[in-house]
Amino acid sequence: MKKYVCSACGYVYDPQLGDPDSGIEPGTAFEDIPDDWVCPLCGVAKSEFEVAD
Repeated sequence: MKKYVCSACGYVYDPQLGDPDSGIEPGTAFEDIPDDWVCPLCGVAKSEFEVAD
């Protein structure tokens, strides 16, 4: 699964880790995260994330 990076702060969403503090279980693909999820560090929208190289 691809990792995604926040264009505002550089936070990397790793599907293997998920975002348990926001209710996103490990193993959740970025595409399967609800559209209202925001970056846990800076609060920008999911749409502001890009595929990590």
